[in-house]
Amino acid sequence: MQHTSASRSPGSAMPQSPHWQAIRVLLADDHGAYRLLIGSFLHTLGVAHETVEDGQQALDVLAVRPFHLVISDCRMPVMDGYAMTRELRHRESKTGAARIPVIALTACLDMAQIQRCVACGMDDWMLKPITLGQLREVLLYWLPDPATYWRQARRPANLARLHGRYPTRASLIATFGFWEVVEPLLFCLIQEAHDDLAALDQARNDLDVALTTQHLHRLVGGVAFLGDTGLEQRAIHLIERVHRTGVTENRSLLERFNGDIERYLLYLASL
Repeated sequence: MQHTSASRSPGSAMPQSPHWQAIRVLLADDHGAYRLLIGSFLHTLGVAHETVEDGQQALDVLAVRPFHLVISDCRMPVMDGYAMTRELRHRESKTGAARIPVIALTACLDMAQIQRCVACGMDDWMLKPITLGQLREVLLYWLPDPATYWRQARRPANLARLHGRYPTRASLIATFGFWEVVEPLLFCLIQEAHDDLAALDQARNDLDVALTTQHLHRLVGGVAFLGDTGLEQRAIHLIERVHRTGVTENRSLLERFNGDIERYLLYLASL
């Protein structure tokens, strides 16, 4: 678990809302790169925040410290964002506590995903990869200035994702602002993906369906961090196949996917 205190970022060009100095946000994501990125965005916006790695940790922290908003990945080990939100809503209903807005982080957004988010009690969603402007828009909507409170209509999420295109150095700088921001994120992302590939390889050799699909889920989140490359959809289909027919029947597909991920990581390392 990592705790980060907010302070004003002197050189930031992104306008801050003064009332956010009294706001606390909880971020739950099992990927260190996402925690690093969104945490740095919240710091830039002058928002105090705390980060945790799964839904159970989020519930534990929410039980002892007040927060004004929760940002949660949908898929996490131990407890995912859906289960965390359902339990949070149950606790709020039982104790009469004020409802805390929960914003979902998701790599794909279609009608089925939106329905699942709504069904568990989530209030909104952000489509990965997250930008500073996107996060600020969400915070402005859900954490408005009480002195000038009003809710404007949110723009619908952009569902037209670029498909099958690898990011470039220029596109990453355009998305995240500066190479000095991108470089540590890439390093973290590549390292975590290599760790997951090693764990996936072990799970595949052990014919462990649960661990194989768990590490495939993590790799989906990792490769989606920089945009849609086409690898995410393959991983999702693989997860479904492994659940249905087991590891042995899908060994060749898993090995091919492993090789494609390794080539993608080599490409990222060369940027």
